[in-house]
Amino acid sequence: MTLSTPVDAISPIGRSEAATLAAAENDRFVTLAGALDGDDWTQPTDCPAWDVRALAGHVLGAMEGFSSFSRLARMMRASKKAAGEGPFIDAMTAFQVRERATLTHQQVLDRLATAGPAQARFRRRFPAPLRRAPMNKEMTGADETWRMGYLVDVILTRDTWMHRVDVTRATGRPMVLTADHDGRIVADIVAEWARRHGQPFSLTLQGPAGGSFTARPKGDEPGEAVTLGATDFCRILSGRAPGTGLLSTEVPF
Repeated sequence: MTLSTPVDAISPIGRSEAATLAAAENDRFVTLAGALDGDDWTQPTDCPAWDVRALAGHVLGAMEGFSSFSRLARMMRASKKAAGEGPFIDAMTAFQVRERATLTHQQVLDRLATAGPAQARFRRRFPAPLRRAPMNKEMTGADETWRMGYLVDVILTRDTWMHRVDVTRATGRPMVLTADHDGRIVADIVAEWARRHGQPFSLTLQGPAGGSFTARPKGDEPGEAVTLGATDFCRILSGRAPGTGLLSTEVPF
């Protein structure tokens, strides 16, 4: 019998653990990209505006943009100017793709190999005052205020992880999943999802990154029961696939 983990027992990802997860996830994306061949790069992905090549440009842009203060400042200035009155994050990702659109596949791979470790090191030493800086983000039609530390420690890793899912789905390449790395990222996503909807549930996620999770905020009320693959669960919460009931509650990636 598999024991379920109460969601309130899932500890938040701290700064040191975040740096370890970032380094490992960046390395896994770089390894996956290095295995792609010519046809793989032109495959459409679950991100409608991007094929695999454009998606890799975005991931590279995020790695390079968060690898030094000068690069971060330049990316932020250009993105703010491009956004105007529109969503800042959308402008930033478009800038990342556009600026790297002329690179050859080999140049993308070479720069990913350099940028992945550099970004992980930079994020590890990101200073506390900047971590506390607020930033605005729209989620499902509502404005939220995040701390920069949440973006640096959690969202950047989730984003790379989800794009690794995108690439494997688009190309048929295998998705490397382990309980210690991917399972930790997924468990943190489960915990945030639970906080956002605040309802009782029992959740069974299948595969190496999965597990069983429960929430009983209203006494013994069992709540909604959900069973599906761990990556499928995350695709739904990211808006890549439709979800009903509690699965309609999106989580930022």
